[in-house]
Amino acid sequence: MVLFNRSIWLTTLLGLFSVAVIAQERKVDFYEPGKRATSFYVELGGPGFISANYDFRFGETRNGIGARFGIGYFSMDDESYLTVPVQLNYLLGKDGNYFEMGIGASYVRYAYDDYSWLGGETEQVKHVTENQVMGSLIFGYRRQPRDGGFTFRAGLSPILIDGNFIPYLPYMSFGYSF
Repeated sequence: MVLFNRSIWLTTLLGLFSVAVIAQERKVDFYEPGKRATSFYVELGGPGFISANYDFRFGETRNGIGARFGIGYFSMDDESYLTVPVQLNYLLGKDGNYFEMGIGASYVRYAYDDYSWLGGETEQVKHVTENQVMGSLIFGYRRQPRDGGFTFRAGLSPILIDGNFIPYLPYMSFGYSF
């Protein structure tokens, strides 16, 4: 099962880099010139669960290869989650409408209180913290206006966490491009 999961990730990674290499061969026709696209957005779902993110292109283009990093936190009852997603991504398309694909990892810190009964009404509380790195992919639509403004993203983000592959984690984000 683990070998199968690694095969999926390797195949996907090779596919992403193949698209990037093919796109670079058609650089004159493919890249959308203009001011480098930079965005700030809040994402629900995906590799950050609930996170604030900064996204940018590496070149002076509106599409092509770029990166994103963010930080997320949420708490419910006696449990809390801290996430730090980092990802390489590639935008295909033009005129503010893009297909987005990416690969990355997220640091996940999970903290909770573990209660145990010692007998009667006496209880012992132990604070437990677990740290993991989660692998992630992104496949979705991005609306990012050429002249800046409201940015919208939506799609699926398969993740690999603790040896489990989850292929259907959705994400949606809203933000601003400048």
